[in-house]
Amino acid sequence: MSLRPALSMAAGAALLLLAAPAVTATAAAVPSESVTVDPVGRIADDGTVTLSGTYRCVGNTGPVLVSSSVGQKSHDVKHGIGGTRAVCDGAEHAWVNTGKATPNDLDPGAAHVEATLMELRPAGGLPLPHFHAAQERDITLTEG
Repeated sequence: MSLRPALSMAAGAALLLLAAPAVTATAAAVPSESVTVDPVGRIADDGTVTLSGTYRCVGNTGPVLVSSSVGQKSHDVKHGIGGTRAVCDGAEHAWVNTGKATPNDLDPGAAHVEATLMELRPAGGLPLPHFHAAQERDITLTEG
């Protein structure tokens, strides 16, 4: 029995193990896409809601927006609260969305927010949604 095939296999395995850390380091250098929601939002006396957080995205071909919605009492009813144009350069950015819900639908206190980082990618002449990241979170709406 020859040792040559066994030595060739061992050498190949050693090369793969040496290459693995380089692949892992390269993958770690690519920032992940994310969107976060701050734990506290604001609701003004006139019903205007302000929500905020951070986002990070890379590689877009169409416009990207951070949209947000808030619900209270029933998670089935959500109110869209603004939209912010996103810059997909791999860096972390802050977002702030402001909007009004139907009068008397939201009060200070516990609320549930969903934020979505969504791109409108051109596909055959029509912009189609491509989702980069999303987060749902329970927050507190404070007066202000």
